[in-house]
Amino acid sequence: MATTSSIRGPFTRSARPVVAGRGAVAAPGLGLAAALAGTGTAFAHLVPGIGPLLGPAVTALLLGLAVGTGLRLLPGAGRARTEARLRPGVGLAAGVVLQCSVVLLGAQLSLAEVARVGWSSLPVMLGTLAVCLVGAALLGRLLGIDPELRLLIGCGTGICGASAIAAVSAVTRPRAAAVSYALATIFCFNIVAVLLYPPLGHLLGLSQADFGLFAGTAVNDTSSVVAAATSYGAEAGEHAVVVKLARSLMIVPICLALGLLVGRRNRTRSGVGSGVGSGVGSGVQPQAPLHRRAARLVPWFLVGFVLMAAIASTGLLSADLREAGSRLAGLGIAVALAGIGLGTDVAGLRRTGVRPFLLGAALWALVCLTSLALQLLW
Repeated sequence: MATTSSIRGPFTRSARPVVAGRGAVAAPGLGLAAALAGTGTAFAHLVPGIGPLLGPAVTALLLGLAVGTGLRLLPGAGRARTEARLRPGVGLAAGVVLQCSVVLLGAQLSLAEVARVGWSSLPVMLGTLAVCLVGAALLGRLLGIDPELRLLIGCGTGICGASAIAAVSAVTRPRAAAVSYALATIFCFNIVAVLLYPPLGHLLGLSQADFGLFAGTAVNDTSSVVAAATSYGAEAGEHAVVVKLARSLMIVPICLALGLLVGRRNRTRSGVGSGVGSGVGSGVQPQAPLHRRAARLVPWFLVGFVLMAAIASTGLLSADLREAGSRLAGLGIAVALAGIGLGTDVAGLRRTGVRPFLLGAALWALVCLTSLALQLLW
């Protein structure tokens, strides 16, 4: 499943995980992302005031956005060569590096803490999801947005951003334009959340655990959740990833329910007994068993996070090793956010259109307010 909802620009399009033999190909883009992450880390530690407020990850993201936008202004031939050189490494930074960093964060928690944080977050998580999905249906209809687009924006905002959009799209098969609009809208407010939520948390006096719950339920993609929470504090980042884990699992029942609805609709249109969904006499390929399709919806790195927490629970990891893992995870997150910034087509955000943007803004505000209100009441 995807981990970011960036509008994929030429630097990330068709990026593939780098394996042995492709390391040299990935080096330019990954090296640039690492350099920006290093610059962002230095800025966060050396510049008083705004440096610690933004943190290394957010600073790296902003640097990536600025550099990526500048590179897209190069003349045609130079731009094409630069894109080709940077694309593999930028895709690696925004994908595998981020995912491995999330796994390393699991070493800071025990399974008991994972279970406790995940269970305690359920009321806030389910409340924000319900408000978001209902709001998407009602406000989307009021704004005249077609059902498939408001479903994508609603699931992306309420569950897990691009991951939810990708999973739902695999079930409902929407138009490509609807997927692009949904991704653009979600990513725009991910950036706003990463920049706005940490100062808002300080203004409201939220504790590390409270902000972790807030970020885990009110921010969409894993990259944005981790960026916002870790810039607030290490403990907030660890709590946010656990909440994000529980929240991401909600895509499984949502997609299973959508699959049943789509299957029923197809059977109704084609006639009962026509073989739709079975691949018999209908031209439709047979689908995998239900439990296998559900398992594919769970991101591997969230499973890895839980496994790392299980290893930490045994006491096999020393305090020094866990500290080193935490520092490495922070550096990896900064590299990933720089890669996401480099791969973001800012011009693509302007092509989204007004109505999807308004729906995304309304749902973003609803989820934010609902998360804070439920924490206050709970």
